[in-house]
Amino acid sequence: MTTYAFETVDVFTDRRFGGNPLAVFTDARGLSDAQMQALAAEFNLSETTFVLPPKDPANTAQVRIFTPRAEMPFAGHPNVGTAYVLGKMGRARDGVLRFEEKAGLVEVRLEGEGAVVAAPQPLSLGLELPEEVVAACAGIDPEEVILDNHAPVLASMGFGLIMAEVTPEALTRAAPNTAAFQQAIADWPSLKGGLSLHLYAPGRTQIRTRMFAPLHNIPEDPATGSANVALAGLLLSLTDEPSAAYDIVQGVEMGRPSRLACTARRTEGGIRATVGGGCVPVLKGTATV
Repeated sequence: MTTYAFETVDVFTDRRFGGNPLAVFTDARGLSDAQMQALAAEFNLSETTFVLPPKDPANTAQVRIFTPRAEMPFAGHPNVGTAYVLGKMGRARDGVLRFEEKAGLVEVRLEGEGAVVAAPQPLSLGLELPEEVVAACAGIDPEEVILDNHAPVLASMGFGLIMAEVTPEALTRAAPNTAAFQQAIADWPSLKGGLSLHLYAPGRTQIRTRMFAPLHNIPEDPATGSANVALAGLLLSLTDEPSAAYDIVQGVEMGRPSRLACTARRTEGGIRATVGGGCVPVLKGTATV
């Protein structure tokens, strides 16, 4: 058996036991795919990352991201947290780390006690779901899904989630209905990769969000970088502005308040976006496999 070192950090927060926890295995050489998946299931966090040598020496590392049930092509909080951990180990070059991931090359810039991630892909929009399906999955009334700006739509900048605007009251009251998620997968074959639902309610100065993915063994996620970076891109696409910045709060209902700073901008290659926030170290240890 071999021993592997790991660290945990709370991401998108400035205080321990807030934000979204992440486990980082800083040298995963020798671990098989099955072992990585088993370790992620054992930690049972929304994601666990495994750091490997890069295929291109110009990059910092290859980073693989696992939920308790599956590997992810890209996710925001694992990149912020992994960059923070590797940055403390002296792995950054001029404050920048470049990660090879399933979704493409991800660039992360260290900022104070945190980091900012550039999404690896421009905004893409896909499947639209009826408000009745979204409402059933979220345990709210269809009338509480707001359609003034857009229908519930699959948005991605590396990982796709269904985005739906809802009333503030519905956002607070929402709860995932696993049976409805399973029915949606059965009724919409293009969702065969899974269904993650990101609800949002704009406020005067902040946007509040919640993310549900019970079929990934994540009933609710306290801070979802991939979702909020895509939300920033979607919101910009609904305007004529060249760029915008968004202050997003998530995880309040879970008792793990998180704050994500997102920006979006129009480019010749489409709408690009970033997501950033703070990190706090929590644990260090080893796992024997």
